[in-house]
Amino acid sequence: MTRPPMDILIASPRGFCAGVDRAIQIVERALEKFGPPVYVRHEIVHNRYVVESLEKRGAIFVDELDEVPADAPVVFSAHGVPKAVPAEATRRNMMFLDATCPLVSKVHREAERHDRSGYEIVLIGHAGHPEVIGTMGQLPEGTITLIETVADVERLEPRDPAKLAYITQTTLSVDDTTEIVAALQRRFPGIHVPKKEDICYATTNRQNAVKAIAERCDLVLVIGAPNSSNSLRLVEVAAKAGCRSHLVQRATDIDWSWFDGVRTLGISAGASAPETLVEEVIEACRARFDASIETITTVTEDVSFKIPSILNA
Repeated sequence: MTRPPMDILIASPRGFCAGVDRAIQIVERALEKFGPPVYVRHEIVHNRYVVESLEKRGAIFVDELDEVPADAPVVFSAHGVPKAVPAEATRRNMMFLDATCPLVSKVHREAERHDRSGYEIVLIGHAGHPEVIGTMGQLPEGTITLIETVADVERLEPRDPAKLAYITQTTLSVDDTTEIVAALQRRFPGIHVPKKEDICYATTNRQNAVKAIAERCDLVLVIGAPNSSNSLRLVEVAAKAGCRSHLVQRATDIDWSWFDGVRTLGISAGASAPETLVEEVIEACRARFDASIETITTVTEDVSFKIPSILNA
């Protein structure tokens, strides 16, 4: 049987970012150094394949510290944690490793500096996301106001508009955030802006790469988890570019009816999706189509972050 032709455009950059790679390395090195079990508070990154792979090696994922024995090592996830969490771990004399992405930690320090300088702080982000919970938890409750939309900006009533600053979640839609920031600056011209954009390099790069392929595609598949903010944003970016797009966790999630009338397919992956899942999707497509593969590279990444020195010993 002759397979129909299919052009497949692979977005680059895609998949693991430096913060995710570092977080996974921390759990792997902790397992090597201390032996299993190593506990991890929340999913280390938002990807079931990664979590299940680490579970097989002896990682135990929990929701809260009270599920961790006092004599066991525990790792905090890449999304960051409220200050109360390491404070509690210290109180219990626990051995803990913080896998918070350094770019998320940067936002935490920004919030603290603004607070010390007497600024009222606005956080642009998604309610309930672990990163937002962690960032808001750097300061006493009520110190940071969360806004999610332009409409939230219109409802904002700061105590002193002259002493207002904003920070953002690192995994937001670049375009949507630009609109919200523009609304903030229109209403509050003197608002204090981040010295360097809070949305991380990997989020921006992956969104730009999806834009570059979406304009040439009939369908874009984004490999990532349904609770992964940056993966969901990639699906939205492709849709805004006028291309049908779907999120899949792996090849078995693909509904092949999506491919009716599709001649050119785009593939990308969220920052917490391993490359093996990208390869799995490509192979599933090759089994059904006479596929030609082209990688579209918009930028080359060379970022890396150090792991805690205790794991190098």
